[in-house]
Parts: sequence; C-alpha cells; structure tokens
Amino acid sequence: MSTWIRFAIGVVGAGLFGGLLLEAQTAAPTVSKSRVMVFDLASKTSRLVYTGDGVWEAPNWSRDGRTLLVNSGGRLYTLPADGSAGPTPLALDPSYRCNNDHDWSADGTRLAFSASSPASPQSQVYVADADGRNPRLVVPAPLSYFHGWSPDGKYLSFVGRRDGTQFDLYRIAVEGGVEERLTVHPAHDDGTDYSRDGAWIYFNSERGGGNDLWRMPADGAGPNDVRAERITSDDWEDWFPHPSPDGRWLVFVSFPPGTKGHIDRALQVQLRRLPLPGRVATPAVPEVLATFTGGQGTINVNSWSPDGKAFGYVTFEPVK
Repeated sequence: MSTWIRFAIGVVGAGLFGGLLLEAQTAAPTVSKSRVMVFDLASKTSRLVYTGDGVWEAPNWSRDGRTLLVNSGGRLYTLPADGSAGPTPLALDPSYRCNNDHDWSADGTRLAFSASSPASPQSQVYVADADGRNPRLVVPAPLSYFHGWSPDGKYLSFVGRRDGTQFDLYRIAVEGGVEERLTVHPAHDDGTDYSRDGAWIYFNSERGGGNDLWRMPADGAGPNDVRAERITSDDWEDWFPHPSPDGRWLVFVSFPPGTKGHIDRALQVQLRRLPLPGRVATPAVPEVLATFTGGQGTINVNSWSPDGKAFGYVTFEPVK
C-alpha cells in the first residue's frame, strides 16, 4: 500500500510511522539500484531479470509466464521474464501516478492498479485493459489500495482507510458499486490475496501484537472478526502473504523483529514460505528461502509464476 499524505508527485512507495503513512519521494531516493529477481522453487536459487537505477518494485507475472509487470517513478512497465530486454512502459496515461499495488486478472485480459491522479492526490483503485488502456475508476473513495483479484475475476480485494484511524480490508465487484467491509478489528490490516480456489483471503495484521499472517473466508471475517484465523506467530514481522497457484505454498516477506511498518528498503529481510493451510490452520515453522536487502516493494501483490514453480521479487542497493 502507499500513502496518507502526499508530498511530491514522484510516487514510489510508502510506510507506516507511528500510525501515519508518509509517501516517499523520488526527489530524495534511498535506493541507488533495484534488482528484479526470480526465485525458482525446485533449485532454491534466484536469477537476475533486470537491474535499474532508483526504485523498481513489486513484480507480477503475466498469465502466459513470459512477462513481469513492475512499477517505477509512478509508471507501470513490462519486463521479459527471461531478462532478454529492458522495461517497456504500459499504454496507461502517465497522469496516473501508480504505486506498487497492481496485477493482471486471472484470465490476463484486465489490469487492476492503485494510483493517484490529477483528480485525486490520494490513491484510488482502477481497472483497465491488460495493456493499461481504457482505465475506469472502481473504488472512488481515496486511500484505497488494490491487493488481489478473486480467481473468478468477479471481485477485487483492497485495503482502505475510512474511519480516520486505521486501514481495514474490503472487497468490491469489478464493475464497481458498494464496497463490502471484510474486517473491523481496531488494528492495521493489509496485504490481501486470495487462495487459488477463492475460498480464503490471506492478509497481514497487527491485531496480534506485531505483524503476523492471518486468513478469513472470502466473504469476510464475520461479526467482530470471529472467523479470522492466525497463521504465523513468531517474532518476525510478516507482510504480504501470497498463496501459490497450485495451492501448495504461502510465500511472504518477513522484516526483522520489532520493525515498524514496511517503508524501509535497507533492511535484511527474509522471503519465507509455509505449506498452505487446509480447512484448519495448524502451527508450522516457516522455511527461509532467501535473505537479502529489501523492504517496501520487494513483494506487494501476487508475484507467482502461473505454473507455481517460481515467483518474482526485488532487492535493493541502498544509497551509501
């Protein structure tokens, strides 16, 4: 997610500081280079796809497995997943200042993204053609951040601030209309993503103290969030859970214990995974897949390859 307060038009990300999100500025970058990577589960190795100056973030995979979608400096770009060429901007009008919440639909025909615009200095949620053309506003209420497509393409899950104090989780029909609130707990919730069967929404939340992973039925956590189930509970700060397309794994990024928010891009973070829970969430010890310098934008929205054999992520080289 990105922003409560906007200081500059160069949107590259955001973070949480004592309950206040402050939008980062490209005018004063904290990153000299970004490396877009692909992690292969079979070999447990990573390969480099692209190295770019400044901040590049949040890869999503095209449904044919050939292309990654990333953002930088408020624009969306495609990259060949094999690293054979550099970035190409989408046809989306550059007056939309995109943040790091974006992804294609399951059938690959549409693109959902969050952006500010000349009409709204704060983030709203849009749906466009897959190439970025013909955008239309789906969630007009500002401070809304897209995070997941339902597998059937009927709903978008998103994070929104509506009561002036916290972010909660919502869904809305792709055609627009009335948004449905899914969580009510008085704690910061973020990072929704659907299980591939559409039964569950996974998310991260501060409701247990630090940031841990939780899940709820796709139609919401119920009265007083009684249907929310906790997935992780160790000292690491867990963000942005993503179920694999084959229904086997849950991959997420973990920040060092005690980290507040997720804006810092100069931390030693971990990519971890768990077996995807069944009907009942049972305790499991996360497996560390990779450790590197990362943070905001390493992964945000779903970054799995369509075959579930790999996922994309970003590492950062901080300004020295």
